[in-house]
Amino acid sequence: MSLKRSQQARHALDEQCRLFRIYESGSIPGLFQTAAYATAVIGTAIEFNGVRNDLDDAVPTRMQRQQYLYSANRRYLVVLEEQAPRTRAGTAETMCGQLDRLLVLMSSHRISLGIIPAMGERRIWVSAGFWIFDQGTVRVETPSAELTITQRGEIAVYEKRFARLQESAVYGDAARALIRGAEADFRDS
Repeated sequence: MSLKRSQQARHALDEQCRLFRIYESGSIPGLFQTAAYATAVIGTAIEFNGVRNDLDDAVPTRMQRQQYLYSANRRYLVVLEEQAPRTRAGTAETMCGQLDRLLVLMSSHRISLGIIPAMGERRIWVSAGFWIFDQGTVRVETPSAELTITQRGEIAVYEKRFARLQESAVYGDAARALIRGAEADFRDS
């Protein structure tokens, strides 16, 4: 499957969902990515997976998905490990632009963005990133496959895990300080 098709396949679930719960340990979620950051991430995926190079189509398709961020009837609860805004994708300039984008998105009343400090007290350990769509679907990306979970009992495990991750995260000014610290390190690199 081309990466453009992979992005298109996500539109239907994004369009239907009203409550997104997103956890990422080492990268910025696609819905929050700048075009430059997405280009770096998707370009690496194309090279690693040895798939057809459709970067020029895949990136705009990913950017189109961001229209859902501005729909009044959607809510985004996002938890990132502190490593996520520090994991370099592209140039230092790309990262500074991406971190600025996160700071802007944090001002939206539809988006709650928490960051788990690397040295903070944890309520649960790090895991693979996952997205919970309303209460009906969980999507987990692994290096070799994308898992779609729809059994209620399994979804409940991810909901409980997400709640614990939220408890481990900092929000507001404390989260902004972690992002600004990462941004300052990229500017100095």
